[in-house]
Amino acid sequence: MLQSRELPALVPDVEIVPASYFAPLDLEAIYGRSAPIEVDLGCGDGSFLVEIAAANPARDFLGIERLFGRVRSTRRKITQRELTNARVLRVETSYAVRQVLPADSVALFHLMFPDPWPKRRHWRRRVVTEDFLAAVHRALAPRGLLRIATDQIDYFREIERLAGQSTQFVISSDPEPRRAPSTFEKRFSQSGIYRLVLRKVSDVT
Repeated sequence: MLQSRELPALVPDVEIVPASYFAPLDLEAIYGRSAPIEVDLGCGDGSFLVEIAAANPARDFLGIERLFGRVRSTRRKITQRELTNARVLRVETSYAVRQVLPADSVALFHLMFPDPWPKRRHWRRRVVTEDFLAAVHRALAPRGLLRIATDQIDYFREIERLAGQSTQFVISSDPEPRRAPSTFEKRFSQSGIYRLVLRKVSDVT
């Protein structure tokens, strides 16, 4: 059973607080319908999440963020915009993808400007690894997409290398027009942004 914070009844359960963090979320129960779901991994202050949710009412949106202040900001933005198709979950990104999201459930993951950990000794902390891509593949629906954006060219090249070695994804062109820029995208727009779209290769043909 899901618990909720104290929020206006107009937008119930804006922050998802699962009874267990070891079981997959019941997404249809959370949103009250069956619709394609997009997940913003590391949603920050929620600016990007609320813009894409407002522009796409036929889809549902989930922001994943581990920092309390950012989750609070996201909750406030969702409530102020009176969005019924957006939620936020406070949990670490990799754990959410591995343990909390159901298999074959996500139409699209957004990974916008993940922490680049620019010093070589810290690269092991980067979120995009072989294991992470395998977890994303499990959570994606057939032919689902992972959209990545970064301003760090070395990180981008490493992600390209991992994607090129994977049999679970193919590099794809983006079938949709570019959506609202994230907070980080606005900040880094002058220094160059590198983008990659990966499409899930389904286990069955």
